[in-house]
Amino acid sequence: MKEFDLIGRYFADGGHQRKDVVIGIGDDCAVTSLAPNQQLAVTTDTLLSGVHFLADTPARSVAYKAVAVNLSDLAAMGAEPAWISLSLSLPEFDDAWLEEFAAGLYELMQYYSVQLIGGDTVKGPLSLTITAQGFIPPNNALTRSGAKPGDWIYATGSLGDAGAGLDILQGKRKADRTQREFLVNKHLYPNPRVAAGTALRRIANACIDISDGLISDLQHILRASKCGALLHVDKLPLSEELVSCVGQHKAIQYALTAGDDYELLFTVNEEHKGILETSLSSTNVRATCIGQVTGQGSKLELKLNDAPYAVPEKEGYQHEF
Repeated sequence: MKEFDLIGRYFADGGHQRKDVVIGIGDDCAVTSLAPNQQLAVTTDTLLSGVHFLADTPARSVAYKAVAVNLSDLAAMGAEPAWISLSLSLPEFDDAWLEEFAAGLYELMQYYSVQLIGGDTVKGPLSLTITAQGFIPPNNALTRSGAKPGDWIYATGSLGDAGAGLDILQGKRKADRTQREFLVNKHLYPNPRVAAGTALRRIANACIDISDGLISDLQHILRASKCGALLHVDKLPLSEELVSCVGQHKAIQYALTAGDDYELLFTVNEEHKGILETSLSSTNVRATCIGQVTGQGSKLELKLNDAPYAVPEKEGYQHEF
């Protein structure tokens, strides 16, 4: 199938239609309207077969996750998603794969009222790059550099599930049917915390999404904010499925170092701690206090039941070049 026939068949309608899209797919550029008193947030992520997802990952999951990780970046900034563009590299034409891919692509976009406004398709190794754009009111953007000594550290949801799910898929770990279904789905279909991100505006001092692992991403906040932190590993939010599958000790290791959770990690000062639960109540997202920011440079200290706990040698995922 030729490139423009492929685009017309699977992607031309853009899924959800937004009123602020003046010109969508079909021209050299998309044209959009910016709402008054809003700033534009932009993020780009590339997912490569064999690096970011296994070669036999279902097409629906590949597309769904590509959208989710970009929306998660917007959520970490407190932005409301609006548009995405897609660059897709395919080794060959596969109608069934593309049908499933398109379904996964539009699933989250429809839910969050996001429109596909352009992109590109090429023949080559399987990979996809998404650029997502969203809105933030002026002076409302959440950043990594705003944490202050005394802030409380919170994480949404549960941690470590996606990492265990990946190990199950790779045959590195056994699980019963219930554990497997829960943990594998957390890896294949992450839930971007968009509503929680917008709810944290003017409440959180710093925020990041957990993509490379809790310790690794917390270190990004600490370095940007020039602070240290005390993390209580006995307070980490762990799912019953993860603990029953791997045990408490290994569950903690997954929570500290495994990536792909796409939960939000954020800091809140004492004054705002009391209104946090109220602000998140409408989002149906649970946040757990797991530590506190300190003034000790960028030093990270871990404790388990008030006893020192060694920082794992592997702090999280990093690309190596």
